Amino acid sequence: MTFCHSKFFLLALICVLTGLSACTSVPPENIESAPTELHPMSQIEGELPPYKIQINDILELKLLLNPELEEEVTVRPDGKISTAVAQNVTAYGRTPEALQDELNDLYAEHLSDPSVAVIVKSFAPSRFYVLGEVNEPGEYISVGSNLTMLQALSMAGNVKNSADTDAIIIIRRSPVEPPKAYLANYDDATKGLSPYSDIQLSANDVLFVPRTDVADTYVLYEQYLQQFIRPSLNFGLSYQLNDNGNN
Repeated sequence: MTFCHSKFFLLALICVLTGLSACTSVPPENIESAPTELHPMSQIEGELPPYKIQINDILELKLLLNPELEEEVTVRPDGKISTAVAQNVTAYGRTPEALQDELNDLYAEHLSDPSVAVIVKSFAPSRFYVLGEVNEPGEYISVGSNLTMLQALSMAGNVKNSADTDAIIIIRRSPVEPPKAYLANYDDATKGLSPYSDIQLSANDVLFVPRTDVADTYVLYEQYLQQFIRPSLNFGLSYQLNDNGNN
């Protein structure tokens, strides 16, 4: 292959890669837009949403009239707790008040006036994962209130220039529900178009920042350039020099 032919081959390959990149952009039909309840700023007068119990939280159960039954329990990996009176009660994802109401109903089967109070004594660290086009991808840990998307991206060194910031994917799993994927828009949140787009993350969320189509094309171009085109160009130049030398 001569040097001239190699240049034509290079141009043709770039066109092909560009076309393939456009063709492989599949609309995220199975990805949900972030629901309103995930937005901490959507509460009336800017109040923070109520805290929901997480895995490994330590709960203190107080009984005003039966202190001998007071105890501390840890939320298990399956999201449940067991006490001396009630077994396998779902705690994960519920507010302390909601769990307290159920425990009072369960304890009322054995006590005339249980008066159970649920207190979160220790908050479990929340782990989340930031992947894709960010400067420092990896696992991150926060304690207390869950972070928002922008706060998580800030911890990960923020997005790269190659990031497709209007199609960030958040994958959410829980012990009691099947995994779901949500679509978040970084641009709407940072430009003030929709502050509610800065959704609040949950424990073990995976936040993935994809590349733009242009960046994908460039990566493909670089891979083919390294594997096929550069060796071909070097061979073409070497052949041309040898041919000129022989002449």
